[in-house]
Amino acid sequence: MLVLLATVVAVTSSVGAPLIPAVADRYDVPLHAAQWSLTMPLLVGVVATPVLGRLGNGPRRRAVALGALVLVVLGGVLTALPLPFGAFLAGRGLQGFGLGLMPLLVATARDALPAPRAARAIAVLSITVVSGVGLGYPIAGAIATTAGTAAAFWTATAVCAGALAAAAAVLPPAAPAAPRRFDLPGALLLGAGIAGALVTLGEGGTWGWSSVRVLVLGTASLLLLAAWVAVALRVTAPLIDLRLARGRLPAAGHVTVLLIGLSNYLLLGSLPTLAQAPAGSGAGLGASGLVAGLLLLPFSLAGMLAGPLSRRLGERVRPRSVLAAGALLVATAEAVFAAHRADLWTLAAVAAVTGLGVSTVFAAAAGVVVACAPPRETGSAMALNQVLRYAGFSVGSALTGTVLAAATPAGGGLPAGGAYTVIGAVGCGTAVLAALAAWLLAGRDAGGDAVGPDPAGAPRPGARGRGARRTGPPGAQARA
Repeated sequence: MLVLLATVVAVTSSVGAPLIPAVADRYDVPLHAAQWSLTMPLLVGVVATPVLGRLGNGPRRRAVALGALVLVVLGGVLTALPLPFGAFLAGRGLQGFGLGLMPLLVATARDALPAPRAARAIAVLSITVVSGVGLGYPIAGAIATTAGTAAAFWTATAVCAGALAAAAAVLPPAAPAAPRRFDLPGALLLGAGIAGALVTLGEGGTWGWSSVRVLVLGTASLLLLAAWVAVALRVTAPLIDLRLARGRLPAAGHVTVLLIGLSNYLLLGSLPTLAQAPAGSGAGLGASGLVAGLLLLPFSLAGMLAGPLSRRLGERVRPRSVLAAGALLVATAEAVFAAHRADLWTLAAVAAVTGLGVSTVFAAAAGVVVACAPPRETGSAMALNQVLRYAGFSVGSALTGTVLAAATPAGGGLPAGGAYTVIGAVGCGTAVLAALAAWLLAGRDAGGDAVGPDPAGAPRPGARGRGARRTGPPGAQARA
């Protein structure tokens, strides 16, 4: 049952990137505007993840999960019906609530299953999302190519509706627990601040970076986000506990995830568009939607291999080495994308290396965050990491739209080839910055050599060998 619900997360993600050119054709909008079909659910996911996690913490979990699924299905209907582009984007935004289901699924697995089975179930959920997205990319592209874009969104809606029906029938209620106060001001400030920042990044090139709209909206967004940070640090039960990011080692995990998420979606948001652009345009390969979806399949397949690889590396080397190595893999792929993208095989290889690097970073960062968090705050720490991941995704997608808009001729048409060079260069630089942040923040004095076993007795990331004990003083972990 939980695996079926995890497919909702995969479906929400897989109908984004490969269909951007098809969405542009369907609504007769430029590519940078169609890019919002990818950015919008990511934006909602940034806020929905902690909101659903907090609202579903306790006896309301079943109701919250079902409510989120209803919104996802409603959003799917809006994307599939022949409505204006604004209604389509609203539907994609509602589908973003599906990205916030993972904390509820993990919490349900922990409550409903014995500890060993729960651990396996959580691992299966993660694999389901990664593999589901990978399979969903070519399937979405194939349906859009053969039956039209609306058919692809109707198919995604049908899958989500099936998950809703199954969840209503068998999803167990949560164990009784005392309700926790909901940080409504924090949710409103975070949502408004993130939305304003993404609109500024996504439309700044079109409106003009020195225009009044950009300056006012950008300034207001920064003020809202600053106010959110102040609220989160002051209240006793914040929506996202920023205090859990204190310390160099957890900070390394969070910063690296944010930057790699940004670099990742610079590539994922532009690669299918490049592949489907006409071959005679000077910046395209003339591929179909199916082929563009297949190009992203190596990303997910390599990502599935990265989890075990990251765990094995984490038993032998320091966390900063694993984080930096994954980030440098992403930087290498982005550099190749910037310099050479003349054939489909190169793009497939770029996607595979990116998937390996991104998933290595995400797996290692999750281990670091869990290892450094107090046992009772593990869920909150992972929620923060997940939010930063989605924030990086959404910023990367918005920046892709900005670069493509800047390279599109004033009278319309396709972006110039130099836009993809800029995207690759920015992605490479961001990934290198992530590697430096991981290496410098998670240094030896931050507990990077060995951070000791976790409360369950499993070795923490960076412990040398299985079952390695803490090598630092008793307070080292707290200081980390």
